[in-house]
Amino acid sequence: MSASDIAFISGSGAGGRVTIDDLEEFLEYVSQWPHRKASSMRLAVADAMRRSWTRPLASAGRPVFMDPLIKHRQNSPLRPGITLYFARALALALAESPECAGYLVGENILSPKTIDIGIAAQVADGVMVPVLRRVNERTMEELLEDYNRLIAQARRRRLAPEDSTGGIATVTNFGGFGLTFAAPMPMPSESIILGVGAVTKTPVWSDEVEAFIPISKANIVATGDHRVVDGADIGRLLKRVAELLQRPEYL
Repeated sequence: MSASDIAFISGSGAGGRVTIDDLEEFLEYVSQWPHRKASSMRLAVADAMRRSWTRPLASAGRPVFMDPLIKHRQNSPLRPGITLYFARALALALAESPECAGYLVGENILSPKTIDIGIAAQVADGVMVPVLRRVNERTMEELLEDYNRLIAQARRRRLAPEDSTGGIATVTNFGGFGLTFAAPMPMPSESIILGVGAVTKTPVWSDEVEAFIPISKANIVATGDHRVVDGADIGRLLKRVAELLQRPEYL
């Protein structure tokens, strides 16, 4: 049992400390509650998020117009997943600003050697994160086979260790669950994560036709280690991601 497991117990000791009596009383109180054994996957996720939360994290977001991406995907015989577009755009943006995915070690900020991007895949009772390698150096077409293979293996919980380690950032598409906004947390081994919200239709004024026209948009949110990145850094990174997605044919 960790400190976070008993954080909501009101301690009766000096300075509000939780005493043995407090703990025993709490355990007796909850002993008859409905419960189930936490799976190894759930415990692993809980431990990772607890370790990640020991850092100061900051989130920022902005909208992205999605019509160019949607049109490109519809016209592509390969039909790449939407998340892959964002992974590729994020990798290119990070290659231009690698400090956003840096690591603070002592008094030094280490920049990544390669741009390897994790893709969050929901599985029963948890999340698995396969990692695509050198995403900034390979086109969408070159990445697609690896992407499809890794996502399929992740959903079957068949990822090899070498396919789930070494990522410097993660993309998570929470829009698949109908969410338009969220603040995802990066893995303990990463400094930044990009979340993608659900696509919605929004009326936008067009000077060309002098009327409101429907535009597809999605919110993107980045959460970063605030020791390494500030709001301005995240803002510039998201701006560049949004710009790259307006010309998906070059991804």
